[in-house]
Amino acid sequence: MEIPLGAGTIDPAVPDCPTTVADPPGGEPVDVREAAQRALEDPLGAPLSTRVDPDDDVTIVVTDVTRKAPDDILLDVLLERLAACGIEREQVTVVIGLGLHRPMTDDEIEAMLGPHADLAANHDPESVVVVGTVADGEVPVEIGEPVADADTVLSTGVVEPHQYAGFSGGAKTVVIGAGGESLIRYTHGPEMLAREGVRLGRVEGNPFRETLDAAGDLAGLDFSVNLTHGPAGVLGVRAGDGRRVVRELAAIARDALSVPIDREFDAVVCGVGAPKDANLYQATRGATYVALGDRNPLREGGRLVVPAALPEGVGDGTGEQRFYRRLSGANDAETLYRAMREGYEPGAQRAFVVARVLREHDLYITNSEAPTVVEDCLMHAEADVADALESGSEVLVVPDALNTLLVDPDT
Repeated sequence: MEIPLGAGTIDPAVPDCPTTVADPPGGEPVDVREAAQRALEDPLGAPLSTRVDPDDDVTIVVTDVTRKAPDDILLDVLLERLAACGIEREQVTVVIGLGLHRPMTDDEIEAMLGPHADLAANHDPESVVVVGTVADGEVPVEIGEPVADADTVLSTGVVEPHQYAGFSGGAKTVVIGAGGESLIRYTHGPEMLAREGVRLGRVEGNPFRETLDAAGDLAGLDFSVNLTHGPAGVLGVRAGDGRRVVRELAAIARDALSVPIDREFDAVVCGVGAPKDANLYQATRGATYVALGDRNPLREGGRLVVPAALPEGVGDGTGEQRFYRRLSGANDAETLYRAMREGYEPGAQRAFVVARVLREHDLYITNSEAPTVVEDCLMHAEADVADALESGSEVLVVPDALNTLLVDPDT
């Protein structure tokens, strides 16, 4: 039995703990380039050739280092199709959708985009323009200038389980990744996150997703090329209208990633791995995806264990630092949760969600390079998984916690 840690794996087996492994079906992998080419040839909605003119300036928003996606291949196929539409390379700008994450380094951009790295620049959340409003006119939608100024806006992305949007991808890559704080503040605020339908794995009837899609219309998103993946690899690629792309890929992902859970456990070991376990902000997703998903598999008082390398500590981005300040400045999870119910700055929402989980469950981070940071944030640091488990505990191991949907067997 192996689970990811950084770019490698570890064996989390503990001999004196009865263990169950949550392995999703996985689905059938596809060749990414071939699947992307087919998706562009048979898009969901009007073809790309009808959405772009040869004299257009085109901006393509791609995901950042926190997403595990072959953006180089998706971008390569998309640029080939644009060239066939009469768009020269010099007319294309690639924006890396950071949201409030840290900027990517030149080396990271080159590793991610290969020969197309020269087209790319990090999104600047300080250089945005208002393109409209959502929430009955109360929330401005701010978009980075390279996106707002483009004649045609395209995006790549990953449709994977997301704590709030149900699944990521589609308009989210643009309006959050290349947007400003106003929309992030609204969509990630306590009022939105408490609304019915805002939950992992749900797209239909999800107010968070609906708001992103409305903002995407205002931002002028014309065409998306997204993929979904599972343990077996990339499971599908779709292109075209963002809403339809997300819904089709979410259905593929749901079939491939769902694991019915019919009983409760004393502890859950949540695998994360690179790139998500680079910092504590991202790595805690493993725990919150498990505890706040469709089916929490833990008994009352059960604990969550996340092996995470944490070479970046808590993380260097604006959101990561706000997350750290909230958690490290709190005396206990319940008090922090109640205080944050009154509001918080964009980026701190992960502290709010983590505090929500910590009210019910202890969270152990093991195998990390930053145990002091972990202890500062109301969590427990241990050297390895065995140290975080009590002898005789019934343990559920979720090797890929970010791409596994634990569900009730009756749904």
